[in-house]
Amino acid sequence: MKIIVIGGTGLIGSKLVAILKQRGHEAVAASPNTGVDTMSGKGLDQALNGADIVVDVANSPSFADDAVMDFFTTSGRNLLAAAKKAGIRHHVALSVVGTERLAASGYFRGKIAQEALIRDSGLPYTIVHSTQFFEFLGGIAASAGDGDTIRLSPAYIQAISSSDVALAMADYTLGAPHNGVVEIAGPERVRLSDLVQHYLRAKNDPRQVVADVHAPYFGAELQDDTLVPGAAARLGTVKVDDWLQAQL
Repeated sequence: MKIIVIGGTGLIGSKLVAILKQRGHEAVAASPNTGVDTMSGKGLDQALNGADIVVDVANSPSFADDAVMDFFTTSGRNLLAAAKKAGIRHHVALSVVGTERLAASGYFRGKIAQEALIRDSGLPYTIVHSTQFFEFLGGIAASAGDGDTIRLSPAYIQAISSSDVALAMADYTLGAPHNGVVEIAGPERVRLSDLVQHYLRAKNDPRQVVADVHAPYFGAELQDDTLVPGAAARLGTVKVDDWLQAQL
């Protein structure tokens, strides 16, 4: 099958393209770097011509509220219109566990809008909700930092490795459309504040994490279960200490 991966040169997309090729499919990385721009629509029709499946793993280049909403709605409409024109048989999109519980955050309002466009498109689809990637722990720390102190919620999280995300995305891409949401997560459930402190210690970073139930997570206050999946989630195999060891 011919599969177009929007955002195919990024962290998840590049790994997904490699897996799909290993499985014998024609996987094409589509991004501004390869001449495909979902915001303007440039190159979309040509990229999707003759394709069977499109996978959207692209992310907004800005986390500012208005920019995020514009990215996910504009690129979403352009991509879905091109997918309909091309007769795409399965539209797969990567989103975030807890998105529907995080509407106080501008970023997640953008994701909610993107998901609504997909559901209303009439195309067969699968939305994959993933927990946060291990690779984003540094960014989470940076977003909550104030000098040598980092204030983070002690809500639970079940972070996942990008390699486990890519494997799951490949399986869902090649499977039948769910016409709904599936969830993926890492194998360990820990408190966000503890996980980031553990990450910082492994990186020999002297900053200290303070657990604060009111600390915002990208603009939204968390409950204990906001960022964790349901019982039916597909779990990855890579544990955080294994991932940290591989970084050394």
